[in-house]
Amino acid sequence: MSSTSGPAHRVSSAAVEYGYPQGHLGHLTTEEDTAFKSFKTLCAEKGYYKPGSAEGVASHDDALLLRYLRARRFHVEDAFKQFQDTEDWRKANELDKLYETIDLDHYEETRRLYPQWTGRRDRRGIPVYVFEVKHLNSKTMSAYEKSAVATSSKAQTDGKTSPKLLRLFALYENLTRFVMPLCTALTDRDHPHTPITQSNNIVDISGVGLKQFWNLRTHMQDASTLATAHYPETLDRIFIIGAPSFFPTVWGWIKKWFDPITTSKIFILSHSDMKKTLESFIDPSNIPKKYGGSLDFHFGDMPVLDPRLSNVLKWEGGRVDFPGGPMYWVSDGGKEGEERIKLLAVGSEGGKERRQEVCVVTRHLPEASTSSTNTPSTSKPTTANGHLAPASALSHSQLTAPTEMDLPSTINQPAPSEQEKVAETEQKAPEASEKIPEQEPAQEQAKPEVQAGELVPPTRPEPVSFVTASEGVPQSQLKDLSLNEKDVNANGGGPHQTATANRLDPNLHVGEGKA
Repeated sequence: MSSTSGPAHRVSSAAVEYGYPQGHLGHLTTEEDTAFKSFKTLCAEKGYYKPGSAEGVASHDDALLLRYLRARRFHVEDAFKQFQDTEDWRKANELDKLYETIDLDHYEETRRLYPQWTGRRDRRGIPVYVFEVKHLNSKTMSAYEKSAVATSSKAQTDGKTSPKLLRLFALYENLTRFVMPLCTALTDRDHPHTPITQSNNIVDISGVGLKQFWNLRTHMQDASTLATAHYPETLDRIFIIGAPSFFPTVWGWIKKWFDPITTSKIFILSHSDMKKTLESFIDPSNIPKKYGGSLDFHFGDMPVLDPRLSNVLKWEGGRVDFPGGPMYWVSDGGKEGEERIKLLAVGSEGGKERRQEVCVVTRHLPEASTSSTNTPSTSKPTTANGHLAPASALSHSQLTAPTEMDLPSTINQPAPSEQEKVAETEQKAPEASEKIPEQEPAQEQAKPEVQAGELVPPTRPEPVSFVTASEGVPQSQLKDLSLNEKDVNANGGGPHQTATANRLDPNLHVGEGKA
């Protein structure tokens, strides 16, 4: 990724970001391909992965496994440890059963509080979510925590992860088992053979006061830590809208709570820059009206489905829309050059489980480029662990995306060296025979501009001062607030019981106390 400036304010991170599609199926370097094979072998040897064979499908699809490798920068042993921790955690809390048997009313109560899919995608085909934080006020959260204790599901848990977080992870299951496979099936995008495994989030924090942020601190940290540990690399970008004047104070807290990889993906947009920046990533027709687009979507609504779904979708039983509640896809065969998946609506209503066929989606696979030595396969899909296993697609191309940046008040990223490549987004990389134009001198560029979904600066920004957490607001507003560490078990949170979560946050202690 090139050095960026202008309306999108990116934040500091020492991590290297694998911007889509780099590090995904069909876009692996030779070294990454080798690491991927070694990772699968190690997982199989340890009993955490079963490869596909004539007797059955693989236990986990390639796109899912690659998320752990990207999260650990293709370090095989580290990726396996995180995958192992996640599989143990999922088994201990019966995540599949939780998602498939959760009470529909409980699921809907949770859905209305957290990020919601708009039914639309960005310019690269990645789903767009909206989250209005103001709804997480103390009264609502108190009622939700009491309700979460009585969550109705046939799943047994280990008692070490709070019920409210387990409900939240039912929504992550919806992302990985419903939304991502559906977006993958739409091939009207660049890299149609590459599965969609991430999401974009428009996070609206307008109307949220300092006290509300502070009251949410433990819940936000716990949710982020466990999501990073057990749903790695499912986040592409976060666009923060409506940041108040005291946000530097909140940012001081957030930097301590969230891992550097997550914070490196955050864009903080002013009101004047919001529309221009969002449109550089998302077509206006897919941006809610509230944020400068033309999509009639409001927080709490069911998804307003992409019209192009009609080209691949066939409803069952006279349906014309998706039902509420949890859903997931299973393989439904398909002839050569296409994949068919069937959607099942699950969950429980009045203590009775539902299992209804909703629709069938046919994914027509365009021919793979013959210029690649490793062209994507067009074999029929399989299902594994509730996820659709897409056709394998391995090639040897990668563009890296360095993300060394300063605080969110500006972008202070070093200009890339000649050896660093610019990550592509909406435009294809030039062929080897094409001449890449030389970059114009920085002093001759008058204004920031958007190229291929990335903001290009007129010059390298000068370092700027930025208030610390304790300097951002008057001391009178910080009375009784400790900025050093979170309170364990505050706000209904409990200690986390996985080693990966504990490594990500040293303030989380494995095995101590009760949830």
